[in-house]
Amino acid sequence: MKVLFPFLACLALAVVVSHAALSPEQYWSYKVPNTPMPKAVKEILHPELMEEKSTSVNVGGGDVNVNTGKGKPGGGTHVNVGRKGVGVNTGKPGGGTHVNVGGKGGGVSVHTGHKGKPVNVNVNPFLYQYAASETQIHDDRNVALFFLEKDIHPGATMSLHFTENTEKSAFLPYQTAQKIPFSSDKLPEIFNKFSVKPGSLKAELMKNTIKECEQPAIEGEEKYCATSLESMIDYSISKLGKVDQAVSTEVEKQTPMQKYTIAAGVQKMTDDKAVVCHKQNYAYAVFYCHKSETTRAYMVPLDGADGTKAKAVAVCHTDTSAWNPKHLAFQVLKVEPGTIVCHFLPRDHIAWVPK
Repeated sequence: MKVLFPFLACLALAVVVSHAALSPEQYWSYKVPNTPMPKAVKEILHPELMEEKSTSVNVGGGDVNVNTGKGKPGGGTHVNVGRKGVGVNTGKPGGGTHVNVGGKGGGVSVHTGHKGKPVNVNVNPFLYQYAASETQIHDDRNVALFFLEKDIHPGATMSLHFTENTEKSAFLPYQTAQKIPFSSDKLPEIFNKFSVKPGSLKAELMKNTIKECEQPAIEGEEKYCATSLESMIDYSISKLGKVDQAVSTEVEKQTPMQKYTIAAGVQKMTDDKAVVCHKQNYAYAVFYCHKSETTRAYMVPLDGADGTKAKAVAVCHTDTSAWNPKHLAFQVLKVEPGTIVCHFLPRDHIAWVPK
């Protein structure tokens, strides 16, 4: 026993040091050796890779900087809130912006002053307990990402829009993230730390992210919100054991909605379980991760009508019986709960598959 205790102490010390002393890249290599880092992770670790791609929003350091375009300052600011691709026009100077989170569909209504009409910032369509609003069904560009598994075959065509990664919030180091509260009852402290004005658009988006993270998982799902790359790696390993691949959707260039044809070489990566992590709107990089035992994942090569090539991650859910009956997928595909539903992952989401 005397020999055992020093060994355990050294082991515990090694675990602590592995988080504190290693860079995120080194931690990745240490925990998931021989697993290439997906492009989505590289771009979050190194936002400079995206500097020339986006002029709408720069999220970093706790602040949001908005490019108002060529018009006069304050005259109709356009805000793109990342992966959801939602534009919010604040109208005339002094009109004010009021954000209301919640409602029957779980959406976020943004009011642009007393004369402005509300703009709906849709709920995350990849969280399965929420119902889709009428606005989301018609306006959310993620609608096109849902399809049926029978459509995954060479020669099949789909109209798709893989939106640009404009959400630039970066990963915090593990030790830093662990010291920052992440809960609804600590929102005043969180807003103060990141200089976010309560009631602002950014504050309500952050509030909604925490709310989504605190919601209980649906039956058959395990969920976790990772506030650092290291914690996302640890969670995925804890649920899958050895990780074979970590992948994200990659597109050669930004294109508008266009027709894509599935090319030869569709690869099934897993036939049962996977962990899928969805990038959230927050002051720093936060991923909503969930593990399911009823998931099939594919890597699908696509050829765009304009010649653009893409490799898209497709996730198929083989048991959707516990999903909200009014979920976006059911309404768009006109199917019932229990149907196998598939969707492509946006470019800043990550799928982890086991060996």
